[in-house]
Amino acid sequence: MGQYLPVVTLFVLAVLFAVVSRVASGLLAPRLPTAAKSAPYECGIVPSQEPPERFPVRFYLVAMIFIVFDIEVVFLYPYAVIHRELGVFGLVEMILFAAIVFASFLFLISNGALEWGPLRHGRLVGQQDMVSPSRTTATTIRRVGLEGRPPADEEEAA
Repeated sequence: MGQYLPVVTLFVLAVLFAVVSRVASGLLAPRLPTAAKSAPYECGIVPSQEPPERFPVRFYLVAMIFIVFDIEVVFLYPYAVIHRELGVFGLVEMILFAAIVFASFLFLISNGALEWGPLRHGRLVGQQDMVSPSRTTATTIRRVGLEGRPPADEEEAA
């Protein structure tokens, strides 16, 4: 039982710290509610426009690339600490692991995962027939609330 005493002590201290912090913040924190503090994002800046409902897919691709490289660093650090004990086997495994991660990174870059600008027209070669030149915002966007109203051309003429 004595070998678990440090773990139990740490657990008791963690619970005690959480309870004391909660009670202290409840008693000592200033209560000045504002619109900025009530916002979903608590940065203190009142948003000037509503956030978009969906994030673009590219945002998630960049996030996944970031996570993959974080995981790579997590695996590289222990190897760097004990690389002499692992010998050639560890070196080969790390080179293989890094090569796989790097190949996936090259694949993502080649597919435009890090390009945030508008789509390049060079990528659309062979896909020219997908978008008709007659397609405009007037033909693709449905106007809501205009039922029964005269078209804009008739209003300008009158």
